[in-house]
Amino acid sequence: MWSVVVVLPTVQAEYASTRGAVSLATTMIFLGFGSGGVLTGKITDRLGIVAALAISIAVLGGAYVLVGLSTKLWQFIAISYLIGLGSSATFAPLMAEVSHWFERYRGLAVTIVASGNYVAGAVWPPLVNWGVQAIGWRWTHIAIGIFCAVTMTVLLIVLRAIIGRGGVHDHANAPPPRVDLNLSTNALTVLLSIASISCCVAMAMPQVHIVAYCGDLGYGVARGAEMLSMMMGFGIISRIASGFLADKIGGLKTLLIGSVAQGFALLFYLFFDSLTSLYLISGMFGLFQGGIVPSYAIIVREAMPAREAATRVGIVIFASVIGMSFGGWVSGVIFDATGSYAAAFANGLAWNALNMTIVVGLLIRARGRGRLAMA
Repeated sequence: MWSVVVVLPTVQAEYASTRGAVSLATTMIFLGFGSGGVLTGKITDRLGIVAALAISIAVLGGAYVLVGLSTKLWQFIAISYLIGLGSSATFAPLMAEVSHWFERYRGLAVTIVASGNYVAGAVWPPLVNWGVQAIGWRWTHIAIGIFCAVTMTVLLIVLRAIIGRGGVHDHANAPPPRVDLNLSTNALTVLLSIASISCCVAMAMPQVHIVAYCGDLGYGVARGAEMLSMMMGFGIISRIASGFLADKIGGLKTLLIGSVAQGFALLFYLFFDSLTSLYLISGMFGLFQGGIVPSYAIIVREAMPAREAATRVGIVIFASVIGMSFGGWVSGVIFDATGSYAAAFANGLAWNALNMTIVVGLLIRARGRGRLAMA
């Protein structure tokens, strides 16, 4: 998913395009990732995680090869949707699936699975940048497609052997919901989706544009790729830590802590742009925000029935991806309009504040229901 972020400046130069136009590729990846999460979530709830992952692998491998063969910018943007679609089953449905197998350490289990996304973000950007320099962005994409198809197929065979024939867990025996917000499943899904969009508009600014931002400041895209890699690397620590925290204090409180911390990191981007400070802030940003998105999956399992968990998590993650998509695109548009990323960082802060407001409201409601139950 992160390869397109690294090649943005190269593709922009090749097609003589604007930053906003080329950023649509990230928008399409995130939209494919989100909508695919809902689709593969339904497949997981009905047929099991193995079937959902098999479909994702086929789409992902083919999409990367097709992107490498594209000759027009619109083709590059359109096929990017399939990259997101092919990535989808490895996130929301997989988080929902693992949540059924754990009670005491559910938060930790979910965040370990979710960390795969950030391990990729830490490992791939420098490799993609090296590939672009050595063999060009097209052959780099083709090589990624072949590598992913082969290795993921082997891993899927191993997974199927571990979880048994069919790979369907008996949701009736999964741990029941343990948080009562006195909201319908649909109402809670809507509120979590709005909160998810808000936090991810803020999250997208550094993640999508840090490489281009460093290039604009004269530090070079390689430095930006290193910052993105470091951001993802620290995000792994954040995600695992948030799992421990969620097991202690619950998903809602963990989400609020992550949202407040993310806001502080974004604020620092507004005031510091030296090379050293950008490395420090990017590391801090990764350390602060990595646990935010998995917290939504934990909240869903704490408050909703297991039988529809993969679909509901898929919907909320789709909302987060809409936020990432919009945030990545609008940040590019703001840059084109102002010639600076300062206004884009400020825009992210405003959206982050909306997320915090919704989470605080849900926490107040949960506390009130807890007092009522005790009475």
